[in-house]
Amino acid sequence: MKIGIVGLGLMGGSMALALKHRSFISSIIGCDHNEEHQMIALQRGLVESFMSFEELKIHCDVIFLAIPVDGVIDFLQKSTDLAGSDKTLIDLGSTKALIVDAIPAVIRKNVVAAHPMTGTEQFGPAAALEGLYAEKVVVLCDLEHSGDTQRDTALRIFQAIGMQIRTMGAEQHDRHAAFISHMPHVISYALANTVLAQEEKENILTLAAGGFRSMSRLAKSSPVMWEDIFRQNRENVIEAIELFEVELHALKTALQNKDYSELRREMKGANKLYDIFK
Repeated sequence: MKIGIVGLGLMGGSMALALKHRSFISSIIGCDHNEEHQMIALQRGLVESFMSFEELKIHCDVIFLAIPVDGVIDFLQKSTDLAGSDKTLIDLGSTKALIVDAIPAVIRKNVVAAHPMTGTEQFGPAAALEGLYAEKVVVLCDLEHSGDTQRDTALRIFQAIGMQIRTMGAEQHDRHAAFISHMPHVISYALANTVLAQEEKENILTLAAGGFRSMSRLAKSSPVMWEDIFRQNRENVIEAIELFEVELHALKTALQNKDYSELRREMKGANKLYDIFK
């Protein structure tokens, strides 16, 4: 099986590393317009060579689209020539409804809409990690609309790299992602800006320990990438923020009223989250 990967950043580069030693993969070829990314990817051995997207469509059995959602949509619009073929296109976009809605009908069977629920605050091919996908969840959206060959191919690949597979509708995915991924980034950016707005921010940060570092880590994420994600999932992210504001206000009110019993009840309620994770 010949693999093509469009976008050799964190996600695409890590996918290349995850697939590199799989016995059913014969070659991995990259596609990235960034010449620096190409150089780093070749130096790290992420891919064997680079081709244009048009060449990937000819030579590869499976093509991963590991680029921002707007780019995924653009590439899908340029892939109608794959209609009737057994080629598989797997997108790794962070939001799914816009992508699924934009797939040309003639190649709907060729596409598997996927979102691996993993990543770091780093980006670019230098950030690629071999174990990034292992034991993580991958959500496959509207899988019933993918062809049998494409569905089986995607399942084989994700299972081979050790991912836990979940399936759901694209709109359901986007709402869930707003709470579990997108809102935490909003909070992290806001937390960082709150501290940076203080006159003695340097002194404040000398006290930073594990809690602050954990909560602010996401603020290092690419603003360009996350602007796109927030725009594409705008309504769901706004809903998540508003519901978060309700909970934050409840804690603030308890403190204002010196109602420490209520404050404790709120915190004990939050403790139940990790009963679900067990």
